[in-house]
Amino acid sequence: MLAACASRQVGAPVVDRTVGGTTTDSSVPGATAPIVDNTPVPPGFYRVKPGDRLYRIALENGQNYRDIARWNNIQNPDQIEVGQVLRVKPPAGDTGTPLPPPVASTPASTGNNAAAVPPAVVTPPATSSAASGAPSAVSSGDLQLSWPAKGDVVGRFDDSKNKGLNIGGRVSDPIYAAGAGKVVYSGAGLRGYGNLIIIKHDATFLTAYAHNSKLLVKEGDSVTRGQRIAEMGNSDADRVMLHFEVRKDGKPVDPMKYLPPH
Repeated sequence: MLAACASRQVGAPVVDRTVGGTTTDSSVPGATAPIVDNTPVPPGFYRVKPGDRLYRIALENGQNYRDIARWNNIQNPDQIEVGQVLRVKPPAGDTGTPLPPPVASTPASTGNNAAAVPPAVVTPPATSSAASGAPSAVSSGDLQLSWPAKGDVVGRFDDSKNKGLNIGGRVSDPIYAAGAGKVVYSGAGLRGYGNLIIIKHDATFLTAYAHNSKLLVKEGDSVTRGQRIAEMGNSDADRVMLHFEVRKDGKPVDPMKYLPPH
């Protein structure tokens, strides 16, 4: 979970479903909590727990929530049930949402709602030459990124407390795509993230950009490295900052391993 202030849940909550087939509202005084089946599920599947949302399940499994909905015949992403077993890895022959091919290192605008900027503007000053020529997207075996915002790092990766980097700044400071890919989420449906953008770079890597004041790209957009995608803010946070995550197979990893020296 992010180290951020929690806000009210956006959208409908999951539906509680007990093993015996009866539903209990644990928010009502005196009511008993639902009994959830905790039987282990096979690899590639996930059992819904109280408080889960499909958007977060998708993020934590490195998938597009629409793909998970399609694999499980879910019509409304806001309606999943506690105890429900979901497929979270593609079935045989299904590669999920198509991704754009790698692009040249010079970013270009993909629409009227997003302005392109040179990579040099994205990357903070550094003494190493690695910072001045960061690759545009994903290589065959790993991910190399540009800095998504200028500003001081005010919170570093800590697997137990902070799932990414916090970069400080001012309201409306530009936020850039750290690598080329496709926007698989743009909205405010994940508690603790505020206004959030998630970009899928390939079958392995996602990047997430949280707490924005304004979102400049929409779900389904293809973006280039260095493209302006949002404006910095403090939505669902106690200060103005960008919370930036890199997820490998859905698991948070230290973004500093993929960024040029700061």
